[in-house]
Amino acid sequence: LRIISLLHCTCRPSLFYFILATQCAQQRSADDRTNPRRGSEPADERTTTAPEAASPNPVAHQLFYPTAMASGSRATPTRSPSSAARPGAPRHAHHQYQHHSQSSGGSTSRAGGGGGGGAAATESVSKAVAQYTLDARLHAVFEQSGASGRSFDYSQSLRAPPTPSSEQQIAAYLSRIQRGGHIQPFGCTLAVADDSSFRLLAFSENAADLLDLSPHHSVPSLDSSTAPPPVSLGADARLLFAPSSAVLLERAFAAREISLLNPLWIHTRVSSKPFYAILHRIDVGVVIDLEPARTEDPALSVAGAVQSQKLAVRAISRLQALPGGDVKLLCDTVVEHVRELTGYDRVMVYRFHEDEHGEVFAESRRNDLEPYLGLHYPATDIPQASRFLFRQNRVRMIADCHATPVRVIQDPGLSQPLCLVGSTLRAPHGCHAQYMANMGSIASLVMAVIISSGGDDEQTSRSGISSAMKLWGLVVCHHTSPRFIPFPLRYACEFLMQAFGLQLNMELQVAHQLSEKHILRTQTLLCDMLLRDSPTGIVTQSPSIMDLVKCDGAALYYHGKYYPLGVTPTESQIKDIIEWLTVCHGDSTGLSTDSLADAGYHGAASLGDAVCGMAVAYITPSDYLFWFRSHTAKEIKWGGAKHHPEDKDDGQRMHPRSSFKAFLEVVKSRSLPWENAEMDAIHSLQLILRDSFRDAAEGTSNSKAIVNGQVQVGELELRGINELSSVAREMVRLIETATVPIFAVDIDGCINGWNAKIAELTGLSVEDAMGKSLVNDLIFKESEEIVGKLLSRALRGEEDKNVEIKLKTFGSEESRGPIFVIVNACSSRDYTKNIVGVCFVGQDVTGQKVVMDKFVNIQGDYKAIVHNPNPLIPPIFASDENACCSEWNTAMEKLTGWSRDQVTGKILNGEVFGSCCRLKGPDALTKFTIVLHSAIGGQDSEKLPFSFFDKNGKYVQALLTANTRRKMDGTATGAFCFLQIASPELQQAFEIQRRQEKKCYARMKELAYICQEIKNPLSGIRFTNSLLQMTDLNDDQRQFLETSSACEKQMSKIIKDASIQSIEDGSLVLEKAEFSLGSVMNAVVSQVMLLLRERDLQLIRDIPDEIKEASAYGDQYRIQQVLSDFLLSMVRFAPTENGWVEIHVRPNVKQNSDGTEALLFVFRFACPGEGLPPDIVQDMFSNSRWATPEGIGLSICRKILKLMGGEVQYIRESERSFFHIILELPQPGTAAT
Repeated sequence: LRIISLLHCTCRPSLFYFILATQCAQQRSADDRTNPRRGSEPADERTTTAPEAASPNPVAHQLFYPTAMASGSRATPTRSPSSAARPGAPRHAHHQYQHHSQSSGGSTSRAGGGGGGGAAATESVSKAVAQYTLDARLHAVFEQSGASGRSFDYSQSLRAPPTPSSEQQIAAYLSRIQRGGHIQPFGCTLAVADDSSFRLLAFSENAADLLDLSPHHSVPSLDSSTAPPPVSLGADARLLFAPSSAVLLERAFAAREISLLNPLWIHTRVSSKPFYAILHRIDVGVVIDLEPARTEDPALSVAGAVQSQKLAVRAISRLQALPGGDVKLLCDTVVEHVRELTGYDRVMVYRFHEDEHGEVFAESRRNDLEPYLGLHYPATDIPQASRFLFRQNRVRMIADCHATPVRVIQDPGLSQPLCLVGSTLRAPHGCHAQYMANMGSIASLVMAVIISSGGDDEQTSRSGISSAMKLWGLVVCHHTSPRFIPFPLRYACEFLMQAFGLQLNMELQVAHQLSEKHILRTQTLLCDMLLRDSPTGIVTQSPSIMDLVKCDGAALYYHGKYYPLGVTPTESQIKDIIEWLTVCHGDSTGLSTDSLADAGYHGAASLGDAVCGMAVAYITPSDYLFWFRSHTAKEIKWGGAKHHPEDKDDGQRMHPRSSFKAFLEVVKSRSLPWENAEMDAIHSLQLILRDSFRDAAEGTSNSKAIVNGQVQVGELELRGINELSSVAREMVRLIETATVPIFAVDIDGCINGWNAKIAELTGLSVEDAMGKSLVNDLIFKESEEIVGKLLSRALRGEEDKNVEIKLKTFGSEESRGPIFVIVNACSSRDYTKNIVGVCFVGQDVTGQKVVMDKFVNIQGDYKAIVHNPNPLIPPIFASDENACCSEWNTAMEKLTGWSRDQVTGKILNGEVFGSCCRLKGPDALTKFTIVLHSAIGGQDSEKLPFSFFDKNGKYVQALLTANTRRKMDGTATGAFCFLQIASPELQQAFEIQRRQEKKCYARMKELAYICQEIKNPLSGIRFTNSLLQMTDLNDDQRQFLETSSACEKQMSKIIKDASIQSIEDGSLVLEKAEFSLGSVMNAVVSQVMLLLRERDLQLIRDIPDEIKEASAYGDQYRIQQVLSDFLLSMVRFAPTENGWVEIHVRPNVKQNSDGTEALLFVFRFACPGEGLPPDIVQDMFSNSRWATPEGIGLSICRKILKLMGGEVQYIRESERSFFHIILELPQPGTAAT
């Protein structure tokens, strides 16, 4: 049952089983990440089992044993012992999972944490299986109605109560779709044994007529007369074609990827009639679809194919030129271009939503046709089996739905009907013809839109389909009369769809990132509210919890009070919902559903259409967060004409508007589904609220947590910085000795890094280069604009790659002329992740540039340059105007392992790169084809990162440059392509940089997490101190409490003002107030006492009484931070044998020039011996590079001290070492002036 010419799609059981098994394997992989014990088990997909909730029908046991069907034989179904869900009703099945995310179809409860990826995969498998059985049931109802002469009532069948599909029904459904035994009459089909015999296994009844052969002649031997052989089972298929065509077939059969050679241009043996031969492998051999060609000249055919590719490339260029951020504009443009290319009356983009239903998202049509734009349709309109097959066979054409199908005759020895899944000629089923007739469409062309799902490009299923690819939708073409599109043009359309998928994927990723940023921004604001105010602030202030996810209403139920926002149930209704949740879902931590009625809530009818979907997060056993959504129909926009009063479409016929009505019935009392990203946001807020509510309820916190937090921070800093220092030292060594040019600039664009290689190339020494302006002093004028943009973008964090710049030469190298370097710009960041400059990692391409210029400008002898063994000549290959390889130099032979004779004359995009040199990733061939045809067409293209496997399986990474090859008169005759290979040193430098960035990011996350977690214990300590202050305390106790409070406030300030950048640039805001110097000293000494006792050191205090009583004006807690860090360093490095640490403080009064007085304090922290190691002392006074964590801390304290008007010296004498600190502070009475 199909909405738009889609019933011609079929399903091979083994493929469908395998995709479900793959989904379960992905679920298991997700579980492995959250369950280490399970992750240690062997991950063999053949033994993957499904959770019970994902097996709602007997066939589900087959679905997870793909090896039983891999050879194409039919496996014996095993009955399921239980069927907890209601089969055949994917939207009504009720499942329990361990995560709070689902797409649609019932409700999902979360019991405990973790397992999010596994639950999502389980939900996906469950829905696919249930939808699959519903597809089979509807197909069976249609078949029965046809046999009995009754009309098929589509809407009624769709609304019928779900019933389990029998094993026989499902097997018949799959066989009928996959192995229907008929083809369309515009071509003929042969099935040939995939061995040296080329024995005919099957042929269509019209083969003899189309091939101009008589079935009454006997089969001759290879060396017999020239009498035409008949088309008969067991005959040698090569004898049906001209000798040259037979050679082409033999070569194709020997290829590893036979489909990359399509189409072959072949001629019949008797009449030399030309055909396009489209080949693909199946379980028993090779299927050859033969489509009549329109011309007898193969050169014209190839030219026509290339012309089709050029038209597609032109359309792709227009797509790429569109402004970003508008998916609708992109889709509108692609339907216009497809209609222009193919000439169909109507072209639509049909988009699949997360709950599997479809929507006509864009449309271009003949003016007199009824519009379908904006219509939505049930998931059953395009069966799951068909969707999966579109990932394999991405273009499907029906030339005339009224044409009588042609039967396929096959060898009786075959165990089952021939598999026609990949055939371009497969006949549509009867229901499809009826559907097309009802909507006035005679011909159709359907193309899959595939995007990346974020998985690994290298993970492929046994059917050869990458598991990283996702079917986003379809581009569907309709025509009101018979229409045939030749294969080359269909192939060009497929090429356009691949490019469209790439562009669409980028747009969707940008949209997803913007959505994530919005959610994170809202989460941050909500968390800030929780830290500053009571929990009710998330519903009483802006933004509120309604801004977190898309919803019509939200509510907080807290301490028995109800705080609603937007469209929500009444307070009595919410209490009834809470009671239902407690009884039915009390053991979970939340629930999400798009239909409260289907989830089992008894009061759903009383809520009406205003509240259909709900997501709830349990904060405590009595506190809840709710989000609500209204019914889906409210969101649906009717994009077509309204029904005419005389329209006889009563909903029973299969028709687009009947499907739309059926969809509205299916989504009645149902909201839009909750997306995974939305549920993740809700889950995150739930965890934050739990901690906040728990702390508020306890009203206190264990001070031990703060101590543990400090220890963790210290250990993380020490371990992390040591690791990063090691990596950084190795990175510096590699940069300085690298054989590739590397240089760096600061934020003003002045050179602050210049390695030996760039100095050698330019003749400019490191000393002379430092401080020079890159743009003004070192590059040629033609590169100024490029480098200026490069710098500007990199300083904003936008890193560009593969940019060519032209550098000046100096001194002895000046006579050589300019240096051409391909550079990658990398934003340089400090340890606070602030951008402080730009680093350029490059590769010298001067030699290649000279060669390329000669090619492009037609200078010198092509042959002499191409085949010159000089190592400066880069790998070069060339194409003629038909994209066939015409040149392949010695460097290419060495790089790929393929000789010139082996590749010359083969099509570059497919045969050479694709079959000979296997490309990596599903989009690589598409990108290469775009660049190649752009160059052949005379268009400029950017350099393409190009990766492939050589003849021996070695992975090669390169940068591809394609230039138009022209005659003397300027006419384009093909393309020259150059490969630039990164040196091993450059690759190693990139790898170390990636490792360094990864480690930095991991450490930053850990530190950010600990800083966040410390805030709650600090709040508890502050609250405890405030309670103690209200009790009766003696003087000693009051002093202890005062010291504890001072330490807590010091730590709060450090966490709150953690910006190192503000300290370094002098913009740190000091919070000044009057304070007691005695309190400061008590807090400072308390922070070193534990370490003093551990190391058995004596503390000598030389602090006059007047200090203890003195008051000053300044930032008390920053002063505490600075003094405690300096004192702690002396304690750490004092010798333990007869060791001691001395604190010496002396006050003075300083007379200022304006007549005011200031307090001048001199602190001396001393210990015997050498004291601090030299590298720590060096780090303390360094402004850029540090090797030790202690040095970083002391350097920061030195800068804070300088901001407060103080200074520090480290003095090493013969028997002792000490810090000499001078701090000038205004007296409290004169501070205001």
